[in-house]
This record gives sequence, structure tokens and C-alpha cells, in this order.
Amino acid sequence: MDVNVDKALCTLERVRHLTGSVYVLRFSRNNVQFLPGQYLLAGLPGTDKMKEYSIYSGQHDPYLEILIREVDDGKLSRELKKIRPGDKLEVRGPYGFFLSNSVNAEQEKRLFISSGTGIAPFHSFVKSYPGLDYRLIHGVRTPDEAYDQGDYRKGQLVLCTSQDPKGDFHGRVTDYLSQLEMEPDQQVYLCGGSHMIHDAVKILLTKGIPQSQIFTEIYF
Repeated sequence: MDVNVDKALCTLERVRHLTGSVYVLRFSRNNVQFLPGQYLLAGLPGTDKMKEYSIYSGQHDPYLEILIREVDDGKLSRELKKIRPGDKLEVRGPYGFFLSNSVNAEQEKRLFISSGTGIAPFHSFVKSYPGLDYRLIHGVRTPDEAYDQGDYRKGQLVLCTSQDPKGDFHGRVTDYLSQLEMEPDQQVYLCGGSHMIHDAVKILLTKGIPQSQIFTEIYF
């Protein structure tokens, strides 16, 4: 059973830098149970500033992880980047229902569409249920933003790079979707920036995917 923790002080175990601005915080689990797709509120103890972060780790990992992008106008993202192993992190949750209906049918076809750090809930899903059928499209600027690419089965991740031709597809996620043949019986989940999601949903609808089979989680 999933335990919703109103408030917990977790101990930071590791800060893992994926790029100059994107990093992963790994911290003690403290008996927090969750479903892939759920998120936590995280912040520094003794402050009122907390932010929503999708859980990046798998259900069976002995720790919790969140994927964070440091942004110029994001004071918390800069402060969290400075904490060190042994420091405390205030955590609340988990919350949310994104992806919660995607684990019921083992034969269900799933299309995951993400941009930037919007890949976080899908990373959690893949680590939790590695044998389930999925295809993941990840939109980034350059190949170095393909976070933890080795965690996905070969052939099931499509990297769309908008500023570098070295990905699987040179262009935006929406450019790739426009050329993709769609199967109308699949469930489609989108996570990332609002502009990408808005444009991608329009493409999906024109390709015959029913609105009832499209699920979204907007990051910004």
C-alpha cells in the first residue's frame, strides 16, 4: 500500500550532476511508498519554499531520487544544488495520479512523450516495470541531455535533438510526431513544457488518437 507522508526529513545521500544545469538528488526513502508518475514536494528544512518534483527513482530502489534543472530565476533549484551528503531535505508526499492507470494491463501499448526533465516520471516507470511495453520519445537540445540513456531498453528510446544532428532524430518532438505512424489503440502520456504538450496533443488528435487515451503532466 502506498503511504502518503505529510512531512519527512530525509538525509541526502548523493548529488549526481548530469549536465552543468541538471542534477539528481538521491536521499533516504524513510518508508515513503509511491507509484511511478507521482511527485514530491521538496525543499530545505526551516523554509517555506518547496517545489514539486516528479519522482525519478524506481518503486523498488532503496532510496528516492528527483531530477532537477537549475534555472536562473529559480532560487530553490540553485540552493538544492549546493547541498551535500548528510544534509537534510524536507519532503512531503507523494501526490498525483499521472501514469497510475498505465500498469494495469501488461499487454497495453504505451507511448511516452517528454521534453527536458519531463522524462522523470517515465524513468521511474521504466525502472519500476522494465518488462512492460513502451516507446519513449525524449526531446532535448543536444545529446548530452539524454539523461541516464542506458536505463532504457535498446530501440525503445527515441532521442529528438533540436540543436544537434547526433540524436536519433534531428528536430523537435513535434516534428518527429508529425512523421510518425500512430496506432489508435495505444495510451499516450506527455510530460514537459506546456507548448510542446499543446502542440503534440493536436498532432495526436489529427492522427486518430482519442482524447480519452491522452494523459498530460505539464511542468512549465
